[in-house]
Amino acid sequence: MDALLIMVVSFIGYIFMYQVYGRFIGKKIFKLAQGAEVPSVVMEDGVDYVPTKKEVIFGHHFTSIAGTGPIVGPAIAIIWGWVPAMIWVFFGSIFMGAVHDFGALIISMRNQGKSIADYTSKYVNNRTRFFFFLIVFLELWIVIAVFGLVIAVVFAMYPTSVFPVWCEVAIALYLGYAIYKQGKSIITWSIIAVVLMYVTVFIGAVLPIKMPTIAGIPPTGVWTIVLLIYAFIASTLPVTTLLQPRDFINSHQLMIVMVLLMIGVVFSAFFANLSIVAPAVQMNPAQAPPMWPFLFITIACGAISGFHSLVSSGTSAKQVRYETDSLFVGYGSMLMEGALATLVIIAVAAGIGMGYVTKSGETLMGVAAWTTHYSSWAAAAGLGSKVAAFVDGSANMLAAFGIPASIAVVIMGVFVASFAGTTLDTATRIQRYILSELFDSVKLTALTGKYVTTFLAVGTALLLAFATGPSGNGALKLWPLFGAVNQTLAGLALIIITLYLKDKGGVKWMISGIPAVFMMVMTIWALILNQGSFGTAHNTLLQVVNAIILILAVWITVEGVLRFFTVTPGGEIASEHR
Repeated sequence: MDALLIMVVSFIGYIFMYQVYGRFIGKKIFKLAQGAEVPSVVMEDGVDYVPTKKEVIFGHHFTSIAGTGPIVGPAIAIIWGWVPAMIWVFFGSIFMGAVHDFGALIISMRNQGKSIADYTSKYVNNRTRFFFFLIVFLELWIVIAVFGLVIAVVFAMYPTSVFPVWCEVAIALYLGYAIYKQGKSIITWSIIAVVLMYVTVFIGAVLPIKMPTIAGIPPTGVWTIVLLIYAFIASTLPVTTLLQPRDFINSHQLMIVMVLLMIGVVFSAFFANLSIVAPAVQMNPAQAPPMWPFLFITIACGAISGFHSLVSSGTSAKQVRYETDSLFVGYGSMLMEGALATLVIIAVAAGIGMGYVTKSGETLMGVAAWTTHYSSWAAAAGLGSKVAAFVDGSANMLAAFGIPASIAVVIMGVFVASFAGTTLDTATRIQRYILSELFDSVKLTALTGKYVTTFLAVGTALLLAFATGPSGNGALKLWPLFGAVNQTLAGLALIIITLYLKDKGGVKWMISGIPAVFMMVMTIWALILNQGSFGTAHNTLLQVVNAIILILAVWITVEGVLRFFTVTPGGEIASEHR
């Protein structure tokens, strides 16, 4: 019953805070206006700038920011206990993450849909803008390479998910054609699309597809190449061709999975004795870094994530049709992600106790199941381990109300792979925007075309992926840096939002200023600790890159603070096109 109580109380809390705190920020802080000019209308081009219904753009935005982030973060951070994980997800998403996502979205919409890295020059200076570009490029470079690997690993672990995931692409292409070319009903045809997708799930359960080794390249390497080629094609197509319809399907898939998980929690609580088997608090788990500050670095998506500011200001700001829609898209999506992270915490803190099969084939129950999987930081930190903890725990809860375990595993495997695919698509498209803006700023206009910039985005990710061999997992060499890089970006985005609000006068800036201080303290603290641990391990590569990130983070923070004290309310930095 403890798991059920956590779910009910937190979900009520998310709904209440959206209606109260979210609407307060939209109306009183950012002063949203229904008739304000927006980039999707003013700069409409049918490719990137496309005015879109808020329900559709919500689906795109949510599936882009979520990916596997709210799964892998809580699935490893639970090692410090479910209480700190749950507190950070709940309060972080409401007071930090949602403010961060919504603020980045609305400021970008008031700056021609430019990325947060690009409009940094307006709110700080050109030097800071260039440094911001470097951090953003590094983050997206790692994301593209790693998420290609994430999907490859899911395909290898759950070959029954391969057929449904690729069928979803074909279904999405037709859905986009039916809606935008034939004028079909979005609701009706999206429901048809989702039904078809779940038909492929049942087919996939009896038709597993295993990638063979090709030319000496193992399956994960082959899949990584295929997925990066797909990312190139998907990110250069108009958003209405694949990105929007696929994300609309995924948003429905999310709703279905979340409903199934909620039903699973209820049934398991009443009929299968679902209870939390993870410790409430565990300050010193074996081999783990200290909870402070690493809890706030490990759980990013689900609480606050810098990557979200890139989605808000990279793709979503170019598609929101009315300024007032931005609250639902930006703030609402983050709270939905918090709800998903809550279900993940329940799955890995309680669901795993309903049955866990060890590598030796032994089935463990209760506390024994949890302690075996989370015996140490190293045991729980692997990519496959994180995914398995969520998929297996969720499948246990779905089985409580009659869904066969084999089908439940496919449903959850497809869910993880589909969301990772959306993040891969979006990250590649955003990297294209970032490179185009960067080349344009240094007058290299010949390199700003979408095919050139996309080739550079995918090509550099491919080089990183295969830097250590044919398995395609080269990006894992830099993965230990990702959490700190991502949360540094979140803190820097909050600094920009704070400067924007400072110019508006009064104490509005505190809405983002207090979260900005917290995030910069946590991330710089983590970067300093990382520098020491990388040095102790004699890992020169990570030590050098981490030092560069640390210097950039401190530099931009100092520049932001100095700028804060020179901003006068009503000054020139908040002059907007409307």
